[in-house]
This record gives sequence, C-alpha cells and structure tokens, in this order.
Amino acid sequence: MADESKIKISAVLFDYGMVLSSVPEELHWRALERVLGAEQADFQTAYWKYRDAYDRGALSAQTYWESVARELDKPIDAEVLRALIDADTVVWTQPNVEMMEWAARLNRAGIKTGILSNIGDAMELGVLGRFPALGEFTHHTFSHRLGIAKPDAEIYRHAVVGLGVPVGEILFVDDREENILAARAAGMAAVHYSGHEGFVEEMQRIGLGSLLYV
Repeated sequence: MADESKIKISAVLFDYGMVLSSVPEELHWRALERVLGAEQADFQTAYWKYRDAYDRGALSAQTYWESVARELDKPIDAEVLRALIDADTVVWTQPNVEMMEWAARLNRAGIKTGILSNIGDAMELGVLGRFPALGEFTHHTFSHRLGIAKPDAEIYRHAVVGLGVPVGEILFVDDREENILAARAAGMAAVHYSGHEGFVEEMQRIGLGSLLYV
C-alpha cells in the first residue's frame, strides 16, 4: 500500500452507494417490496440475483425488473415497472450529508471530484435527478455504460482518464474492501468507508486529515 501521507491529492473519487448515499432504511425496502406484494426474504433473493447484471448494463431497468418479477411469479406492467423504479430510487437516494457536503467543498476548492459506481441505467437517472449537484463532479464512471464493474481493473483506468490527473494523486473512497484493494492495485490512495467517524479517523491516521477541512 502506498504511503498516502506523502502523496499530493488532486482528485477525490467517490463510490456512490453507502458513501455519498447513506445505508438504505428498512421502511424504504418494505415500500419497494410492497410494489410487487412480495415477502421480504424472497424479494431480497430475487433483487440481488440479477443486480450485478443490471449494474453492468447486461439488463436494462425494464429487463431487470421483469427478471425479478418472473423470479417471484408476480405480474408486471408499465405502471408497476415505473413504481418499482421510483421506489428503488428512493431506497438508494438517502444522502450521506457529511460526504455530500465534503464533496461540495472539494469542488469549491478546485479539487477534482469523480464518481465511480456500479449502477444501472434507471438508477443513474434517478440519482442525478435527485442530486443535481452530482452533475458538477468532474467525471462520472458508471458501470452500466461500460459493461464492466468494480473491482475490474479497467473501470479504474476509465475513471483515471476521466479525471485527467496522475493516478497517484487520486484518493478513492468506497464501502467495499475488494474495491479498495483494486483501487490500490491501480495506484490510487484509498480509504475504506464504513461510517463517517471511522473514515475521519482513518484520514487523520494516514496524514490526509487536512483534506477534510478545505
């Protein structure tokens, strides 16, 4: 692992889910499950079974939700599809206020910001529609557009090119350890996000605490 304390940081690359957004709330999951009238355990199994294919763009929002509904033996039409997309967007668009505010400060300070997220087509539209400020980030790398997803090395290279700074000057923040390891293998500094207090402590420990107060 690189010594982050000796590295100039010119850009911060954020994961979206559970970094810029907060952990999904149970009431929002239950609302999504009710759209199909499905039991929680059955719904969660079907939801995650096809999610990687959705995030990679192998399935569109329509074909993803048709696959989930078929797995649950539930009918789906255009109205139900729209309700599923909307409820799914609500699940994943509860903001992590501290990180959103930090990203805004970085932008104002002239430090480049990017998003590197495994995300499906309708979810991208929902997230950017709900949080217009994310459109001000320097670059977005969304998995469904590329047909690849973290922790594939190629998606990190795409983000580096989009940010336009040396890879060693990028700090990456993600909630999954495998994605952090892949970012470090690509040459980035990287911090695992598992809660804001721990994140702040880790930033200070590695000598990047001042970056939090731009």
